Amino acid sequence: MSKHTALVAGGTSGIGLATARKLRERGYDVHITGRGKEKLDDIAATDPGLTGHQADGGDAAAMTAVAESLGQVDVLVISLSGAEGAGPIAELDLDRLRRAFDAKFWAHLTTLQAVLPRLAPTGSVTLLTAISARTGMPGTTGLAAINGALEATVKPLAAELAPIRVNAVSPGVVDTAWWSSMPAEQREPYFAQLAAALPTRQVGTAEDVAEGVVFMATNPNVTGTVLETDGGARLISL
Repeated sequence: MSKHTALVAGGTSGIGLATARKLRERGYDVHITGRGKEKLDDIAATDPGLTGHQADGGDAAAMTAVAESLGQVDVLVISLSGAEGAGPIAELDLDRLRRAFDAKFWAHLTTLQAVLPRLAPTGSVTLLTAISARTGMPGTTGLAAINGALEATVKPLAAELAPIRVNAVSPGVVDTAWWSSMPAEQREPYFAQLAAALPTRQVGTAEDVAEGVVFMATNPNVTGTVLETDGGARLISL
């Protein structure tokens, strides 16, 4: 019996890479995409069980070529993002916010549209959003707009594409490279402060969130759902 094929767009770091590894452990033939050749080369050395493809999720032709090379995709995980979009609204650079929409919202839809003709009829699509879509944290208006727009697509897509399943996973604060722009001497006390406030008393890891992604991607009885893996951030005021 041939293996099922999983494609993780944006699978070279953080939640995407953790998800790719867990799908591989589940026996999937796992392919990942990333923009940078250096990262893909590093992963080829550390994770020879993952097959890398250099492709930008916002490039329809590149993603179509990847999908066509796979023949059929059973599990599609879209874990694409950028580092822009945060900040107080009075100071928010709207050009940067537009780039942030390109890097996440439009890249998610571009990837989905490109891979859709190759998705198995019993396949699944799992989007990566963020808890900013449903919290009132100051300085996250741009991020809330991006992630809220993505989450708004989940139910109509699940109805439209059935029996293909469509879900999303919504992380809270996760200790990944997304925070690398914050110096370590600031990030560590900030994470400690957040951990003390969260009901779970911990900041999430990429592996924590990946467990949820794999569940949503592989459970045949879940569709049209956004799974919150936020440590309870939506329950408190941060």
